Amino acid sequence: MLYRRSTIKVKWYNYFLLAFVDVEANFLVVKAYQNTSMTSVMLLDCWAIPCVLVLTWVFLKTRYRFMKISGVFICIVGVVMVVFSDVHAGDRAGGSNPVKGDFLVIAGASLYAVSNVTEEFLVKNADMIELMSFLGLFGAIIAAIQISIFERGALRDIHWTTEAILLYIGVALALFMLYSLITVLIMINGATMFNLSLLTSDMWAVLIRTFGYHEKVDWLYFLAFATTATGLIIYSMKEKYQEEHRTGEVVDEEAVQRKLLDEDDEPGT
Repeated sequence: MLYRRSTIKVKWYNYFLLAFVDVEANFLVVKAYQNTSMTSVMLLDCWAIPCVLVLTWVFLKTRYRFMKISGVFICIVGVVMVVFSDVHAGDRAGGSNPVKGDFLVIAGASLYAVSNVTEEFLVKNADMIELMSFLGLFGAIIAAIQISIFERGALRDIHWTTEAILLYIGVALALFMLYSLITVLIMINGATMFNLSLLTSDMWAVLIRTFGYHEKVDWLYFLAFATTATGLIIYSMKEKYQEEHRTGEVVDEEAVQRKLLDEDDEPGT
């Protein structure tokens, strides 16, 4: 962004608020793992999908027809099957405070939805490079301040072995790639498709458990994977009616989003 020397298209405080929401969403979900089971986190994290549907419908004027709603429903069925797979295999371990953990997941998933929908608006109406630059900058500052206040004890307890350092580097690289590719996927397919695609992450986790940690996987998992993949394909398909009226709808949607962006740039706002 500095190399291009381009004019900033969106006020900086909008990016700061987005970064704050995104950091807190990650913080709440990670904290939830300390209080409830992974199965509960996997299930309740799906709450982000209906939140994204509502937010994009209300604020971005996105229209969802039967084909896309069906794809969403099938994807959620697939994730529920993954949860039942864990339960059937006896993998559901209760946390120290399941109720608190469940509420943390719901809160985090809601913030994820707000973050993703805001990113969709900005990446389609502002600039992708600008979005990634400010989200990374402000996100790092907010996370550093929050860690110094709330996580000092956890930092002191870390044993800085070679393995631990490599694991942190691996997580950092994975998240860097994730956030770099998020904007591309959201620009092409929208926040809803992105959240539906994230459902498969739970299934990749099962594969890693199977081949990396040699844990047993219930047969229901494979059916769940196929179900979720089918839902993603159905959601990505274009209905005949949607294809016929696509041009007019895209113009209307972009006009509404551009109006919201222009209002933010008016003096005194």
